[in-house]
Amino acid sequence: MKIRIVADSSADLFTAEDRSIVSVPLKIVTDVKEYVDDENLDVKAMTDELAAYNGRSGSACPGTGDWLAAFGDADWVFGVAITSNLSGSYNAARVAKEEYETEYPERRVYIVDSLSAGPELGLIVEKLQEFIASGMEFDAICEAIEKYRESTYLLFALKSLKNLVNNGRVSPAVAKIAGILGIQVIGKASAQGDLEQTDKVRGDRKVLGVLVKNMKKLGYVGGKVRINHCFNEEAAKGLKELIKEEFANADIKIGKARGLCSFYAEQGGMLIGFES
Repeated sequence: MKIRIVADSSADLFTAEDRSIVSVPLKIVTDVKEYVDDENLDVKAMTDELAAYNGRSGSACPGTGDWLAAFGDADWVFGVAITSNLSGSYNAARVAKEEYETEYPERRVYIVDSLSAGPELGLIVEKLQEFIASGMEFDAICEAIEKYRESTYLLFALKSLKNLVNNGRVSPAVAKIAGILGIQVIGKASAQGDLEQTDKVRGDRKVLGVLVKNMKKLGYVGGKVRINHCFNEEAAKGLKELIKEEFANADIKIGKARGLCSFYAEQGGMLIGFES
């Protein structure tokens, strides 16, 4: 039996060599250029170009055909998509599921609406791998992964709001004030899959403290933490050390944000996925 996990590129994962995990790219689009969020994307060049760009920008989700191609010829497919409140990726994946199961009635597909982005999707993918390796049946995995999703969270810290302004998600006045005062915006993915601002903080060390405080407020007691940064490894390491001071045995990994997450986080930003 062939089993495949498919995640859109907001999960910050690459396609595995054996294609047990397949990444479906989103796109970052401006009036002058399109960036495909795959393994060929130069994320640093993209973020540098976008920092100098003042026109409108946005993202485009994978189409149904992109998801179908990623399913390949797997008997079981588990798909993980960025929150449906911010992208059409989940809806495209659902249509692909219906088409795939209609064409191949003996095959099964389950799509998870992560209600999040970035490293929280990574945690869901990791858990799917664990369930598959344990030999669980398809329906049991579907039920268990939805329960697990309810115990994971996403926090983010942003040094710049420029792309959110260009994308029409934040007012220019708010972004300008934050930039002048050196304020970083801290937020979370809500239970409904929206991105909510929780704090405005000045000072890198204080930002890390507020992030840990918010993690504990959401129920963190030492489980997995996945920190993805956009060219800010120093802050990611600082956050890891701060968490370890209270939770010495915490499983913490640091990674780099790919194209879509780097577009929204911008240089200096961080996204933190964790278990409660």
